[in-house]
Amino acid sequence: MAAVRGAGKTKPISQLEQASPFVWEGTDKRGVKMKGEQTAKNANMLRAELRRQGITPTVVKVKPKPLFSAAGKKVSAKDISFFSRQMATMMKSGVPIVGALEIIGSGQKNPRMRNMVGQIRADIEGGSSLHEAVSRHPVQFDELYRNLVKAGEGAGVLETVLDTIATYKENIEALKGKIKKALFYPTMVVAVALIVSAILLIFVVPQFEDVFKGFGAELPAFTQIIVNMSRFMVSWWWLILFTIIVAVISFIFAYKRSPSMQHGMDRIILKVPIIGQIMHNSSIARFARTTAVTFKAGVPLVEALSIVAGATGNSVYETAVLRMRDDVSVGYPVNVAMKQVNLFPHMVVQMTAIGEEAGALDAMLFKVAEYFEQEVNNAVDALSSLIEPLIMVFIGTIVGGMVIGMYLPIFKLASVVG
Repeated sequence: MAAVRGAGKTKPISQLEQASPFVWEGTDKRGVKMKGEQTAKNANMLRAELRRQGITPTVVKVKPKPLFSAAGKKVSAKDISFFSRQMATMMKSGVPIVGALEIIGSGQKNPRMRNMVGQIRADIEGGSSLHEAVSRHPVQFDELYRNLVKAGEGAGVLETVLDTIATYKENIEALKGKIKKALFYPTMVVAVALIVSAILLIFVVPQFEDVFKGFGAELPAFTQIIVNMSRFMVSWWWLILFTIIVAVISFIFAYKRSPSMQHGMDRIILKVPIIGQIMHNSSIARFARTTAVTFKAGVPLVEALSIVAGATGNSVYETAVLRMRDDVSVGYPVNVAMKQVNLFPHMVVQMTAIGEEAGALDAMLFKVAEYFEQEVNNAVDALSSLIEPLIMVFIGTIVGGMVIGMYLPIFKLASVVG
């Protein structure tokens, strides 16, 4: 479907922002009771709109504000994915684009999402294409999304492209979820170990130290080390906590501001056992799926690679894809450019070469994406199974070590008395 342009005048954004959510009750032409929620400038305008739809309103009132307002809730990737799926479904069913946006907007619970959909609808009614309308919201609709919509409008297959975008985003978000899960377990192990150690050193060890003072004998070296650590923690816990918080905040700030630091950290992560392989497979899967989606939508390959680079999720792969783009722009086949960056497995290079020779690059890359997404799933599941006993062993070692250290003087005393 080509870009749809409305004949109405553009609605000022200020008016859109003044729209309020209403709840209503009424009956249709057959006398069937109905109720729902919808945004409107005021109750009278909503009543008129309901009558236009063949509904006789009996109750129209402003929706009460919830105890915890969602006004600050951001528009998430899941929101955009669901929006795309709804648009594709309704447009395939013959619903005009403006009507689809009206239905989607009225059903939004997130105020930011509702206002954004309202602005997109107003822009289209004012004569903009969907690509032009979403381009005014670059934070929510990234370059990949905008280019795919533009290609879909140009080819007259907008609803198909929107459906493809929805599927793509669902797959990518699922992959991101797996990666977060993989990174969560090691982080949790370290965090739990630190918390347990701190509790033992601050609250438990001092109780034993009071007992040891009555022995009047020199403590074993291992016990003395634990006691010294406990004294330090009790005296300086606030400084340690402050230092950790400042260090974490500083690291996050520096990581976001420094491309060289990002590249260095990403390179280190790729070399970490198990986790590194998961990150490799994830980046390859994201590269393959994003390239396949853009290429299938009709985006020129060189332009597609420029977009794809930022979607790999890793700056090392981003740099490699940009090098590939430069090689492809001067005439190299994708598989040759891929081989030269020396980052992709031989299997991926070979499958890409076969896809290019057969004129089915997008289909082959979809297969590559599916394979590596499954590899990520399998690796994360295996890691989850492995981590659970490791957590127990790790924490058991720490707790057991401290317990042994605390009881060593008692054992020593018992042997002397014996």
